[in-house]
Amino acid sequence: MNGGAPVLIAGESWIMHTIHQKGFDHFTTTGYGEGHQWLQAALEHGGRAVEHLPNHLASVRFPTTLEDLERYSAVILSDIGANTLLLHPDTFERSVAMPNRLALLRAYVAGGGGLVMVGGYLTFQGIDAKARYAGTPVEEALPVTILPTDDRVEAPEGVRPEVRQPDHPIVAGLPPEWPALLGYNRLSAKAGVEVVAAVGRDPLLVAWGYGRGRAVAFASDCGPHWAPPAFVEWDGYGRLWRQLVGWAAGAAAPGVG
Repeated sequence: MNGGAPVLIAGESWIMHTIHQKGFDHFTTTGYGEGHQWLQAALEHGGRAVEHLPNHLASVRFPTTLEDLERYSAVILSDIGANTLLLHPDTFERSVAMPNRLALLRAYVAGGGGLVMVGGYLTFQGIDAKARYAGTPVEEALPVTILPTDDRVEAPEGVRPEVRQPDHPIVAGLPPEWPALLGYNRLSAKAGVEVVAAVGRDPLLVAWGYGRGRAVAFASDCGPHWAPPAFVEWDGYGRLWRQLVGWAAGAAAPGVG
């Protein structure tokens, strides 16, 4: 894959529909939010072009061919459930057969692409197990096994990441102590994979080679609420994400290292 090609961030957006009840009367408001801005800014500061595909457009616009996926040096999935990628409107509304985009992502990585999954309420398995990546082709390409149930670990008191492999290129040059996180998705590292960083006994950051490509799982979020202001404003935040995505998009080589 071309390491200078743009990075695709899919997800990290939401629509809020709020009911305001005031005694006998009520009214509704609708709002829209995005949470990718810290990640995008970090990557662009390092000279990478970034394209953001919000959730409400991803079902239609996420690539449906391997050729279109290969335009990107890396694909980041963050708070975007498997259903959004599986259920193209042509299939869901018109019963037309369409490519399985989870299988396309696996083929993309096997062919030399970079895949990053970022934790949240709608990645890995997510809240009420609604993200639904367990047992999918995307899980096959990731260096972790996903629980079949709600996999969130809420830590309102804060949990501090621990770097386990300080010489790994993803965390090289970063301070050993990171700001606390407020939650993460509980995952299991696959056999033979070394965990780069962890929270307690649970892996936080795991990287490996899959086929001719690379994949990284980051079990917490890239922005609030699990990544609080102290984390996204941390001096190491930008370097972490630039090195993480750079490693995923780098020269093809199997294994962790």
